[in-house]
Amino acid sequence: MDGSPVLAAGATGALEKSGEGGEGTERSAGAYRPGYELVAEQILQLIAELRLRPGDRLLTEVELASRLGTSRTVVREAVKILSAIGRIRAQKGRGLYVADDEGMLGSSRWGRFFLPTDLEHVYDLFEFRRVQEVAASRLAASRATPAELRAIETAAETCREGHLTGRRDLFDRGDDDFHISIATASHNPFLVDAVREVRRLQRQSSTIGLHGTVGGHAEEAVAEHAAIHRAIRDGEPEAAALAATVHLDKTLEDYRREIQHRVFG
Repeated sequence: MDGSPVLAAGATGALEKSGEGGEGTERSAGAYRPGYELVAEQILQLIAELRLRPGDRLLTEVELASRLGTSRTVVREAVKILSAIGRIRAQKGRGLYVADDEGMLGSSRWGRFFLPTDLEHVYDLFEFRRVQEVAASRLAASRATPAELRAIETAAETCREGHLTGRRDLFDRGDDDFHISIATASHNPFLVDAVREVRRLQRQSSTIGLHGTVGGHAEEAVAEHAAIHRAIRDGEPEAAALAATVHLDKTLEDYRREIQHRVFG
């Protein structure tokens, strides 16, 4: 389970704008998106169109507002979001820059051009996650130390507690720790970096896309985490790989179901 599903603007068909200069929100079949989220998405698209690389200077807030047909206030809020998730840097007195990203995928096409509200990108990211995390789970079942097994179990319990208490922050923290702990137990540093980076990109989807609750898959996710942990603890690589596959496939299905609900009601 990984945060709330997202909704690509292109997936909704014709959208209606309220307000002037793009400062309102967009509605389609019941979907709601604040104007600053839309502008954040547009800024990412602009970075891709201009082929800007980490360290390159971006347009000023005034120039962005003019180019995107919105106000500087909305651009400023969008910049705050993009700064918080590490996509741009705001340097006082110097302007806006595409953020330097030292992550494993930072210099790749995904690191530069991943669009958090593009459904195709999100689905491709899930496909990539499936390859990584199934491999990590299989290796962890053969290589995990007692300390690493305890870390996986603790993370799973944190996630479970977050679900039972309705604390999304606790659930998300446990979820992150669970998947990264498994990658760590694989003893493959490339898998650790890849899992961490892909989860960072996926968090961007939840931040810029539609916000929601933990999701209908949360209770199942807790049970699926337990199954993955048991297989790794018992030293059963193929069982661990299968449990990880089931978990990721069901998580993706939850995203698809929630997106369909938000688009079509």
